[in-house]
Amino acid sequence: MENSRPSSKRFLDIVADLRTIIKEEGAVVGDKLPSERMLADRLQVGRSTIREALRSLELLGLIETRRGEGTFLADYKKHQLVEVLSTFILQNPQSLKGVEDTRRIHEKAAIECISNDPERRTLPVWGSFLVKFQGPDPVIREELLQEIVVISGNRLSLKIWFLLKQYSRVPYHEAMAEEEKEVASNLLKEMMNGNSQLAVRQYTDWLDIVKGERRGEHEC
Repeated sequence: MENSRPSSKRFLDIVADLRTIIKEEGAVVGDKLPSERMLADRLQVGRSTIREALRSLELLGLIETRRGEGTFLADYKKHQLVEVLSTFILQNPQSLKGVEDTRRIHEKAAIECISNDPERRTLPVWGSFLVKFQGPDPVIREELLQEIVVISGNRLSLKIWFLLKQYSRVPYHEAMAEEEKEVASNLLKEMMNGNSQLAVRQYTDWLDIVKGERRGEHEC
């Protein structure tokens, strides 16, 4: 019988756990990864959850599945989309603004998608974020945005977003300030209520705060 716990564990936690396992196993490009059943038992989640996490890692070119053989660690550097994007940026530094604009398009589309989907907008993960925003522990910016893009369900958009994020000037890896948490909370509340336009407006306000912070750093 498949474990029924995945709803209590966020998708990003699963992906992070998988990456930790890969690191602990000392896997190198070409090595075979543990089976879905073994991973599900090890992480105490359902196989369907593991399967979806593996699909997303494969989508990013981090792993590859060979029919009848299993799942193997891939060489992400050979991923053509990575090469195309990096070449585009290196040839024209001004295109960084285009990268940010395109990234925002994908993030807004994901917010709208979730807002308009009764099932996605009522997932318990959003309530978990609201609770976390009220607590003392830091919330990394990337955690929320990545969860939104993942749950929107557009795998191609997720793949492009991950790549755009690598070249973005937004400090995704940093923790939210208290002001950001308040706006991000409003974003989630509007999204959960199905108010896509208001949710997108809160998203824009949030990134404006981050943009102002970055500008202030440059002026120092």
